Amino acid sequence: METFSQAYVQADFFGKLIFFALFLLSCGCWVFAIQKFLLLKRVKLSAKHFQKIAAMRKEEILNVNAQSKSPFAVLYNVLKEKTLAILDKNRFFSGENPNYLSNADVEFLDSHLHAAITKERERIERNFFVLPMATTLAPFLGLLGTVWGILITFGEMQAGHAITSNSAVLGGLSTALTTTVLGLLVAIPTLVAYSYLKNASRRFAIEMVDFSHFLLSTVELQYRKVDVDP
Repeated sequence: METFSQAYVQADFFGKLIFFALFLLSCGCWVFAIQKFLLLKRVKLSAKHFQKIAAMRKEEILNVNAQSKSPFAVLYNVLKEKTLAILDKNRFFSGENPNYLSNADVEFLDSHLHAAITKERERIERNFFVLPMATTLAPFLGLLGTVWGILITFGEMQAGHAITSNSAVLGGLSTALTTTVLGLLVAIPTLVAYSYLKNASRRFAIEMVDFSHFLLSTVELQYRKVDVDP
């Protein structure tokens, strides 16, 4: 850290701006990555808890109370709302009191569950583009600092100030090298964080698909219309 602070002090105004931009970029990436990590951890815990409740009340699946904002609870509420609406429709148009789901009804429910899964995944991955953008931007800022520092160094040497103004020359070289290192120190952890969060989101999406299959198969088992051959 002392090396970075000395390089910052020796840099000119524009060099200090590059240091400051890299610092802000690093802080922003860390805050964003930590927020998304905590979000994924929270939704996984709440999803696991709701999955246990749904499994225990499998025999009366449409009577589960889902008040949480867990993605699993969202999927359940979508299934429950659409299933009850279909059952009411079938009951109304049949003239009797049957509680059944046809093949078309099951496909209808499946399509709504897939739409809900896509929506929940988009909510989790919202603004994920920030991390790959920072991964690309940080090395370019470091390269900008490198080129600027070298320009300052050659400018001082060309002006014949290499002897009388060593601090300016050393400041240019320090800016050139330190900004390159800082750019990589920002980009590498950001790339790792993005890869981890993207894979974690993909795995959770698979878990949502599995849970939706569990819900749909449970409802289908209880309310699927059985075709009886004459």
